[in-house]
Amino acid sequence: MRKFILFLTVITGFSFQAKAQEIPRISLSDSARISLLTNAPWDEAVYSLFGHTSIRVNDLAQNLDYAFNFGLFNISRSNFILLFMKGETDYMVAPIPYKTYFDEYAERGVGIVEQEFNLTRKEKQDIFDALLVNCLPENREYRYNYFYDNCTTRPRDIIEKYIDGNIEYTRTGKEQTYRDLVIECTGIKQWFRFGIDLVIGADADKTITDRQKYFLPRYLMNAYNGAVVRGDSIPRKVLLSTTTVLEPKPFAEDFPVTPLYAGMILLAVSISVSYLAYKKQKIVLGKVFDTLLFLIAGIAGSIIFFLAFFSVHPCTSPNWNMVWLNPLQLVVALLFFVKSLSKCSFYYHFINFAALLAFILAWGLIPQQLEVAFIPFILSIGLRSFMNILQQKKLKKKAGYSLPGAK
Repeated sequence: MRKFILFLTVITGFSFQAKAQEIPRISLSDSARISLLTNAPWDEAVYSLFGHTSIRVNDLAQNLDYAFNFGLFNISRSNFILLFMKGETDYMVAPIPYKTYFDEYAERGVGIVEQEFNLTRKEKQDIFDALLVNCLPENREYRYNYFYDNCTTRPRDIIEKYIDGNIEYTRTGKEQTYRDLVIECTGIKQWFRFGIDLVIGADADKTITDRQKYFLPRYLMNAYNGAVVRGDSIPRKVLLSTTTVLEPKPFAEDFPVTPLYAGMILLAVSISVSYLAYKKQKIVLGKVFDTLLFLIAGIAGSIIFFLAFFSVHPCTSPNWNMVWLNPLQLVVALLFFVKSLSKCSFYYHFINFAALLAFILAWGLIPQQLEVAFIPFILSIGLRSFMNILQQKKLKKKAGYSLPGAK
C-alpha cells in the first residue's frame, strides 16, 4: 500500500512529514533574512524525484527560524487514495523549525540550496505576515495541482505579490513541454518515467512558457539567479546570495531491467506461446497467458481511463495510449474460457488487431509523444489478438463451419 501511495504521489506532488508549530506575528528586525530553500531530487522516494521548495524566515534577534513548507498532506484522511487518483487532494502549509527541516534532509542525504532575497524591511514583514496568514487553520489547506498550483508555485506567487516592483526572471532559452520536464526529472528511474508517460496525454506535449516551468523547484531556483526587480526606482538584483547548505548524495543505480528490455522479453514470450498454442495445440497455455496479459493490460487501461475522464489531474486527456490499453481488455480477459462467447471474442480481437496495426503504422503522426518502449508491449498484445483470430478460425474449420469473415 505504501508503494502504491508513493506511485500516486509522483503525479500529484511532493510531501514532507514533520511536526508543524504555530508562531505568533512579530515585527521582524533589520537583520531578518528571507530566503528560498530548494531541495535537490532524492531517488529513494517517488515524491522526491522532483525536488522541493520552501521559504525560510530567519531572524536571530527575535529567536525566529522557520521553513514555511507548502508540501504537507494528511495521509490518514478518509478516502485519501481515491482523492489522490481524482486529483482532489488538499495540501497544507505550515512553519517547520528550520533545524528540524535541515536535520530531516541531512539524514536522507538530500541537497539544499538557499537563496537569500534582496528585500526591504517592509517587504520582509509583508512576506512574513502573508506566510502567517496562509498558515491559519482556515487558510492553510489548498487544492493541490501538480503543474499549476504546488509547493513551488505558492512561494513564487507570495514573493511576487509582496515585492515592490516586477521580477524579471532569467530565461531558460529553451522550447520545452511539460513532458520534457517530467522526463528530465524521472529519467533516472526509467519505470517511473514509463508509468508517467502512460498516464499523461497529448496536452503534456504542448510548448510551455518559462513561467509555466516554475512548477519545478530547480527551474524556479535557476530563474532567480540573475533576476532583477524593476519598478519606479533603479533596478535591483532579486538575490543577495546563493549558498549550498547541503550537498546531495549520489543517486543509487536504477533497476537493471529497463521497460524496453522487459517489453522485448514479453514479446519473445508472446511469440513462443503463439507458436506452442497454434502449432503444438497447447491451447490451454495460450488461454492462460492471454488471460494474464489482457487482465494486466485492462487494469492499466482502467487507470488511464479513470485519470482521463474522472480525475482533474492536468494533461491526462486526451490520451492516445487508450488505443492499446483500455478497460475493455478486462472483459476480454474473462472471455477466453467461455465458449458461448467465442464469436464476441473473435470480433474483439479482429478490431483490436486492426486498431493496433494502424496505431503502429501511424506512430509518427499521432499528436502525442510516445515511448519507444511501448512498441514491444503493443506488438505482444497485437500478436495475441492476431493468433486468437487464427486459432478460432482453425477450430471452427475443424468443426465444419466458419466464423464471419473466415474463408
